[in-house]
Amino acid sequence: MLRPLVRASRKRRGSLKSGILSRAAPHSRIAPLATVIILISSAACAVPLAPGYSISKESREIQFVSSPVPQLKIRGRFSLVNSGNTSLKFIDVVVPVEKTFGMTSLRAEVDGHEVEAVPLPAELQYDHPNTLRIPLQSMWEQKQKREVLIDYVLRAPGDRGSEITLGPETFSLGFRGWFVVLQPPGHALSPFPKRPDKTFVTIRTPSAFLVLSRGTRAGAKKEGDETETRYLVRAKDLAAFAVGGEYVETPSRGSDVPVTFWTLQSLKEDTTTSAQRIAAAWNTMQTDFGPVEKTIAGPHVVESPELHDLVTGEEDGTSAPFPGGALVSSGALAAGINSDEFIKVVTHALAHNWFGEQIYAPPFAELGLGEGLPAYATIVIDEALEGEAARRRRVEELLHEYNDALTKAVEIRLGIVKMNDPPEQRAISLAKAPLLFIGLEDECGKAPVRKALARVVSLLRGQEVGYNDIRSAIERESGKDLAEFFRRWLYELGVPKEFRARYEPANEEHPQPSN
Repeated sequence: MLRPLVRASRKRRGSLKSGILSRAAPHSRIAPLATVIILISSAACAVPLAPGYSISKESREIQFVSSPVPQLKIRGRFSLVNSGNTSLKFIDVVVPVEKTFGMTSLRAEVDGHEVEAVPLPAELQYDHPNTLRIPLQSMWEQKQKREVLIDYVLRAPGDRGSEITLGPETFSLGFRGWFVVLQPPGHALSPFPKRPDKTFVTIRTPSAFLVLSRGTRAGAKKEGDETETRYLVRAKDLAAFAVGGEYVETPSRGSDVPVTFWTLQSLKEDTTTSAQRIAAAWNTMQTDFGPVEKTIAGPHVVESPELHDLVTGEEDGTSAPFPGGALVSSGALAAGINSDEFIKVVTHALAHNWFGEQIYAPPFAELGLGEGLPAYATIVIDEALEGEAARRRRVEELLHEYNDALTKAVEIRLGIVKMNDPPEQRAISLAKAPLLFIGLEDECGKAPVRKALARVVSLLRGQEVGYNDIRSAIERESGKDLAEFFRRWLYELGVPKEFRARYEPANEEHPQPSN
């Protein structure tokens, strides 16, 4: 999953305790009592406490350019006001990672004059490798305005993933990472620039394209062979995304939730059964883990020929999430939209809408939480539709996959395994990670675990969530101390013996992890 590299000290979050979201300040941000008193008294007077600026107006533009090498032209326009306590000399921005998004041709303007974005000073580059500095030709005084334009081109990178897909007839931009992120000035108390209440996202495509984006559709107009579609995104909304292509739309029939299929060719199969199963999965997620956005009436299932799964290394039979939907590879569609295989990849992608977009995992937990939680959610879906036997069957399948993966690689502890570890070792953790949450259900009960996760999704919406947040929420709902449980699952090799005894035959032999 993708995430712009922002100041780590501002992204850390504390745990959920006693029903209150507490934010643990890093060492550099811990203020002495006198400073706290000053902050409280000054806030009442609305006096700026540090350097900073706000975004009074913002717009984003995405243009699909069809060519031998398709590209997306991205443009951001910002009206900024210096709202801090001092003048400023520069603006720092996090830009899309070149390896991930194939970014090139970045250009910046300030007040209509082109300026060159430069790397940060050497001492800051290690912690902020994807941040550039836009120098200002004159001092930016307090309360003064600045008009900033930043544009660049995205191309399908050689190391293809799900963050961006781009081909002759389709494109997609995922949850985060593809749009520049304005950074606060370099001061411990400087806040992130406040977003305006309204942001317009304009998507320019060939007129034959269908498009989706975050927010409320605010109109469309045709210009020659192209169409501009506008979406209104509110400050409370999560980050914008974009999906488009020259698709044939097939609406669902016979399901209580509207399920819409976008494919490059007309579907030959009856969609009734598939739509009903996908709608049931969607309803289960909303029931157990909370509702998604009001503007999303039901899921879209969208074909993406360029989709490539960086987690498994597969190119066929894969899927990826986008808000309110699932991208599916052409290989997945070839299995048949009513097949168990197709439903499996769609529901896994939809689960990422809750555990990947509504909340997302930090880098050290991208595999354990970022993949473990959605995989666990698909077990909850299977149980809701087919009963307890389906839950047990899925657990047994995962244990078998874990055992098989152990014969091919040495296990890395779940608490430290990374997305860029070798695929043979990732396979071990991909099987083990969802079992952690099944173990939590066995330890604490299903209802407390699911209620706690729904609470995390609701309270930490759009934020980074780590193991401590999950543990604190479940401890609060269950009344149990889970320190030892998490220590064993995250930092000991293997699957706990009592868990195996519950789900495997007593005489079954299995490989043992090696240190």
